[in-house]
Amino acid sequence: MSRSHLSMRKIKEILRLKLECNCSNYLIACSVAVSSSTVSECLRRAREANISWPLPEAMDDEQLNLLLYPPAKHDKTDRVEIDWKHIHQELKRKHVTLRLLWQEHRGKNPKGVGYSQFCHSYQSWSEKLDVWMRQSHKAGEKCFVDYAGDKMAVMINSNTGELRHAEIFVATLGASNFTYAEATWTQQLPDWIQSHVNAFEFFGGVPEIVVNDNLRSGVDKSHRYEPDLNPTYQDMAFHYNVAVLPARVRSPKDKAKVENAVLQVERQIIAKLRDRTFFSLQELNQAIQLLLKELNQRPFQKLPGSRESQFNLLDKPALRPLPTMRYQFSKWKKARPGADYHVELEQHFYSVPYTFIKKERNCSHHLN
Repeated sequence: MSRSHLSMRKIKEILRLKLECNCSNYLIACSVAVSSSTVSECLRRAREANISWPLPEAMDDEQLNLLLYPPAKHDKTDRVEIDWKHIHQELKRKHVTLRLLWQEHRGKNPKGVGYSQFCHSYQSWSEKLDVWMRQSHKAGEKCFVDYAGDKMAVMINSNTGELRHAEIFVATLGASNFTYAEATWTQQLPDWIQSHVNAFEFFGGVPEIVVNDNLRSGVDKSHRYEPDLNPTYQDMAFHYNVAVLPARVRSPKDKAKVENAVLQVERQIIAKLRDRTFFSLQELNQAIQLLLKELNQRPFQKLPGSRESQFNLLDKPALRPLPTMRYQFSKWKKARPGADYHVELEQHFYSVPYTFIKKERNCSHHLN
C-alpha cells in the first residue's frame, strides 16, 4: 500500500494513539480522519517492523517511512527478457500472430507480461527499426518490383564512343528482403515481362502476390482501388498463378520494401560499377550478378542473418513451384473482324467465329 495519502504527522498520531493511548482502530480513524482499513494497515506494518512508542530520538521521518513502507522487492529471477528479434522473425511465418507468440511465452513463463504489455513492448521495439524492416510480411507472400532511378551506361560503339543507357530492374521478397536485379534496355512491356520471368527463376519459385509501382508497362489505367492491368501482364500473372497488386497512389508504406531494395542496389551495385566501362548488356548483367550475390550475403545491421539466410529459412520453402514451361510473351491488341471474319495481327490473318463480325475483342499473338 502506498502512503501517498498519509502524511507523516498522521502516521505518528496513529502510532501514538494505539501504542501509548491504546485507542480502538475506529476511534483512531475518526480522530485522524482516515478510514479504519488505513489505520489497520499502518499498524500491521508497524508490528512487522517492530516499531514501539515512543520512537527513538535518532529516528527521523525518512527512516520511519522506510521501515513502514519499504520499496517493493522485485524478484529478478521472475523476469524473463523477451527476444524481440525472434518474435519479429516468427511473425514472418505463415499464420503466426502476436497472440500466438504471447501464449507460447506465457506457457514457458507463467509470470510473464500480459498480452497488452507484450504487444506494446513489441511495438516500441519495432519502432526502432527502419520502416522497411518494421513491416512483417509473411513468407512467400509478396514480391515487390520497380526500376532504379539511376541508369547505367553501356558503350555500344567503341569507335565513336556512343553510349546507351540501361534501366535497372529490381525485385525483392517481402519476408527475407532477398533481392534480384538486372539491366534491360527499356522499361517497355517485353523487357518488363522478361524481367519478371527472370526474377521468378532467380528465386526458384513464385510468390502469391507481385506489388508494382503503377508502371505504365504493368498498368493500363491507374486507379486508387481498381487499376486496370495490362492484358499481357495479366496473362503472365495467370501463367504463374500470381496475383498482381499495384501499389496505391501516395501510399509510401506499400513501396517501402522495394524502395529500400532500390536504394541498396544503387549504393552496393550501381555506385561500385560507376567507373567501369561495359561494352554489352550481357557484360553489365554479369557484373551486376556478382555484386548482387554480395548484397544478399551481407549481414543485416539490426536483425540476425542476411537476405540469403533469411530467404533460405523463410521465403524459399514457402514459394510456389515454377510452372513446367516459361511464359511465352504475348502481345494483345483490340481487333474488329471484317466481313470475311478474319483479324490481322502482326501481318498474320486469323479466322474467328462469324458471330464476332464487327465486334471489337482483345486478341493475343505469341511472339517467339
